[in-house]
Amino acid sequence: MQWPPGRDEPTDYWLSDLPADTPLTELVRLAKSRWRIEHDYRELKTALGLDHFEGRSWIGWHRHVTLAATAQLFLTQLRLADPKAAGQT
Repeated sequence: MQWPPGRDEPTDYWLSDLPADTPLTELVRLAKSRWRIEHDYRELKTALGLDHFEGRSWIGWHRHVTLAATAQLFLTQLRLADPKAAGQT
């Protein structure tokens, strides 16, 4: 569970069926990975235009999604290679 300092009760709970000897850092990483997925999806929709496709063919939709995913990959690699360029400290 996540219990921030100064709060009367926990804010989040997680259940897991991982082995009991799983390190705490791994449990936290897995629990927080949902945030990364939601952030990437929001970025794909808003900044990269994933939801702007108005075509009618499977090929057109497939190309659109492929280009949006490729742009997402490029931005992710840019963030990892040069965090200061992405506005991170």
